[in-house]
Amino acid sequence: MAYPSPAFREDRPEVLHAAIRELYFGLLVTQPAGGFATSYLPWELDPTRGQHGTLVGHLARYNPQWKVPDAGAPALVVFQGPHAYVSPSWYPGKRDDPRQVPTWDYLAVEVRGTLKPFHDDAKLYALLTQLTERNESGREHRWHVTDAPDDYVRAEMRHIVGIELEIESLVGRYKLSQNRDAADQEGARAGLAAAPTEREHDLARAIAVTQRERRDR
Repeated sequence: MAYPSPAFREDRPEVLHAAIRELYFGLLVTQPAGGFATSYLPWELDPTRGQHGTLVGHLARYNPQWKVPDAGAPALVVFQGPHAYVSPSWYPGKRDDPRQVPTWDYLAVEVRGTLKPFHDDAKLYALLTQLTERNESGREHRWHVTDAPDDYVRAEMRHIVGIELEIESLVGRYKLSQNRDAADQEGARAGLAAAPTEREHDLARAIAVTQRERRDR
């Protein structure tokens, strides 16, 4: 991870699995000969497969990133959560000590493992159905995969390839002002909660979770 401080490291599998399910749109990074390859795509998490779970997704067939050796290839998937600028003006401690500077708080999960393609049509159809149901959930007029003619769906599936990544390493970096005292952390939370964007509000809610954990320790 880019940030070395252990104060911001999150290793609890249940917390990281929950974050992946909530974020579920991740950046796939591989390193074929000649450089890096990246793709942005939605993922489903199967926690029952592998020691740390397995990510399942799909790529366009024209995208060469799925073309890996039979044994698979090392890959990284990054899930980026809410992030925002934190102003030192929000810290009550600034009144007593003006030696304060801005920072950036954020939430991210990095998943490492071995990427492999799969060509099982039933498995790919099930994945597409699962992704659709997740995103259509709660809509007044939900669209289902079965709303489209089956032969059309099957024809479209020929343009994509299923991929999966058995998780070998699962690490989160939750930089949520935990290195500040309780009053300054609350100042950061309140400042973000009053900020104009939903992203900042989401980050404020994430900080509130760490505050509760801090109080419970």
